[in-house]
Amino acid sequence: MNTRPQQLAAFDRLLTIMDDLREKCPWDRKQTLESLRHLTIEETYELSDAILENDLPEVKKELGDLLLHMVFYAKIGSETNAFDIADVLNGICDKLISRHPHIYGDAEGNPVVADTEEKVKQNWEQLKLKEGNRSVLSGVPQSLPALVKAMRIQEKARGAGFDWDEKSQVWEKVEEEMQEFKAHFNAETDAVLDQKEAEAEFGDLLFSLVNYARFVDLNPETALERTNKKFIKRFQFMEEHAKADGKVLHEMTLPEMDAYWNRAKTEVRP
Repeated sequence: MNTRPQQLAAFDRLLTIMDDLREKCPWDRKQTLESLRHLTIEETYELSDAILENDLPEVKKELGDLLLHMVFYAKIGSETNAFDIADVLNGICDKLISRHPHIYGDAEGNPVVADTEEKVKQNWEQLKLKEGNRSVLSGVPQSLPALVKAMRIQEKARGAGFDWDEKSQVWEKVEEEMQEFKAHFNAETDAVLDQKEAEAEFGDLLFSLVNYARFVDLNPETALERTNKKFIKRFQFMEEHAKADGKVLHEMTLPEMDAYWNRAKTEVRP
């Protein structure tokens, strides 16, 4: 691994290259905070994919792409004297120190006890409120995907002490929500659904399942994405092998497709 001086030199090299690109490259010179935003989101998802695939060379590459974006934003900020990369770095350092009083002491330098992960999370949320946040939930971005947002809402509520005591209670809630959803969506009848109510009950059911996943230390977003990837691989296996046999999926019967699907389940790595 590189030494600290080598790490600092590499970061300085990136800052120097960013200065050159902003001055000399027509594309880089044209970019704004707003124009980079969607690209940063794309890069974040690409990093997420690499992590799920445990592709460490790709993780390294995507981290570089994201770091470039952070430096790019800071460079744009410096051009209007709003902030520069030192302000960004010092800002996060100051926040980390103030949010970890069990490591660095409180504002008066007094030691703070936080000997469990749960206590650290509770302290974090309490400190955010002291810093001016109006609500424990105000730090949850509005644009987060709904499944991730549900997880973060529940984690933050737990940090404020609002949570179930036992996972059995959470599972009882899941079963309760399932019954309420079933009452609005009975698959055994052809009755016309009240779509609005069914949607609300389905949302409650999903929220309760996310809650249970959190209690048993599962990340629902990761779990669902792994299932998505598994389904894609198996479905593409069906397409490829059916084509190799001179068949087309939409012309096949369900039992015929099931035969390929069962092969995919045994031959395709999850």
